[in-house]
Amino acid sequence: MGVLQNISTFGASVDNLYFVVLIITGVAFILVEGILVYFLIKYRHREGRRAEYTHGNQRIEILWTVIPGLFLFGLAIFQYGAWTRIKIDLPPEEDSFVFTVEAKQFEWYAIYPGPDGAMGTDDDIEGPANQIHVPVNKPVIIHLASRDILHSFFVPVLRVKQDAVPGTIIPIWFEATQSGQHEIVCAELCGLGHYRMRGQLFIESEADVEAWLAELAAR
Repeated sequence: MGVLQNISTFGASVDNLYFVVLIITGVAFILVEGILVYFLIKYRHREGRRAEYTHGNQRIEILWTVIPGLFLFGLAIFQYGAWTRIKIDLPPEEDSFVFTVEAKQFEWYAIYPGPDGAMGTDDDIEGPANQIHVPVNKPVIIHLASRDILHSFFVPVLRVKQDAVPGTIIPIWFEATQSGQHEIVCAELCGLGHYRMRGQLFIESEADVEAWLAELAAR
């Protein structure tokens, strides 16, 4: 199995963080399971041996609490730069392609600003269900919302995943480095039709996106 394709400017940061967490948790798993197997063998039932009561060891209990805590604190420091870049330091909207995505059982709807360039006005353009077009090599900011219940907007190749919460507009951003067509899925169990809540993300030149929007506006 190969590594999942990455076409996001911050995808490498997400992947590096994932592999660091995987290594740390993998080592911890092997260590803990190894100790468990050792004690299962060492203290297995033996004929003629009486059970013993032990109160525990306070020093060991402190160690197995402090050491994982230090690892978790280190991970918090390590991931802070990536988290800030992805979740907090959004690019300026005036330099970005900005629109709204609204989730609804079991579809995605993209709403783009019309000729006035402002969202929430009469000339807004709503695209077809489950079809989203964005430009390549330009920051994209999505104002994510939900029309009914909790959903989760997930595009694996962009390393973008964000819950869509009813009554809340959450900004997310990415910048795609390659053109192409990719799947959008809902990563939150949202009802019996959850399995079919899939959309298509079209990443293309800015001119092609503008032409597609102009065609929608003319209908």
